Amino acid sequence: MSAAELIAALSAVVPEAAYEVLEASDSAVTPSILVPRSHLLATAQALQATPGLEFHAFSDVTAVDFHPDRQPRFDLIYHVVSPHRRARLRFKVRISKDEPVDSVSTVWPGAGWMEREVFDLFGIVFEGHADLRRLMMPDDWEGHPLRKDYPVQLKKDASTFMPLQVSPEEFRANMERDRQSRPRTS
Repeated sequence: MSAAELIAALSAVVPEAAYEVLEASDSAVTPSILVPRSHLLATAQALQATPGLEFHAFSDVTAVDFHPDRQPRFDLIYHVVSPHRRARLRFKVRISKDEPVDSVSTVWPGAGWMEREVFDLFGIVFEGHADLRRLMMPDDWEGHPLRKDYPVQLKKDASTFMPLQVSPEEFRANMERDRQSRPRTS
């Protein structure tokens, strides 16, 4: 199914949404469409529940921060799969900084962890998410490391983890003890 055919099918279910075809180098394999932010949840529900579409499998969500001066600043990129039709779809939602977006985890429960990752690294808030908190960075971390305006020279030790420091002598002793404890095979 092409992007134009997907838009026609979605427009019948969500008529107030103005979808756009997005060109991509792999459009023949994975059609790409632009979804208005205000119709994200309705579009997700239509993609999942509409006979003939049936995109039941959620694959991925990520974000791109183009530049702090670009409006809208972020693109959210979703990938979904229709196992029955053996089809894939990429859809994007453009949002501005500090503009919340609806969570699709009520439609595709597997999106929950990935939305938490996007929240943690980009600071994008997903409204309606049941457990929106940091996933990868420590709880006391300040900022969102994948934003273009994140300070690159930031030096901060995470308070939740400190690496084990072993001297060269301790390392050799541990290796020798490990070698001696292994059963001999002859």
